[in-house]
Amino acid sequence: MKKLLYTSSAMFFLTLSYGGSIDEGKILFENKCTACHTTTRPATLEAMNSLIAPPMQGVMRHVNMAFGYDKKAAIAFIKDYTLNPSKEKALCMPQKIDRFGLMPSQKGVVSPEELDKISNYLAAAY
Repeated sequence: MKKLLYTSSAMFFLTLSYGGSIDEGKILFENKCTACHTTTRPATLEAMNSLIAPPMQGVMRHVNMAFGYDKKAAIAFIKDYTLNPSKEKALCMPQKIDRFGLMPSQKGVVSPEELDKISNYLAAAY
């Protein structure tokens, strides 16, 4: 049992050390994105009314619909839109932009390396 625990722990830390694991992307997403985006739609109207950005579940539904589940294209879109958002690029319904406003650019907030990990996590998780 101890051997299994040591092996699992070593693999976990090697994965983090040698970059880009889905788990690392999830951690970055939680630290960088969930201040605005919840992961799922809130269960109550009160919670829904308190949102400051659309839930990521809905955002990724629109991304997946737009790109037909082409993960490479979805990842490229996420990276571009996160740094250079515009109404013309937005995939959501216009009333969502009316409600939440346009997402502010995350230039200087998230590094290209972090954005790569976050976008890969989103494409894999949703």
